[in-house]
Amino acid sequence: MAVPKYKTSKARSKRRRTINMRMGVPTLVSCSNCGNKVLRHRVCPKCGFYKGNQIIEPQDMA
Repeated sequence: MAVPKYKTSKARSKRRRTINMRMGVPTLVSCSNCGNKVLRHRVCPKCGFYKGNQIIEPQDMA
């Protein structure tokens, strides 16, 4: 059975763990109605459409 010869330093073990804890960049898609960049499977905040249907009334930003 393999046994470590030296103690793994705190920096080395933390560096190894942080590689798996990194957050990914969210995937953005274009809204089919207005072309605004939106998170996938979300209602577009600009026009209020989702899958070609009006879901919410958009708030006018003046």
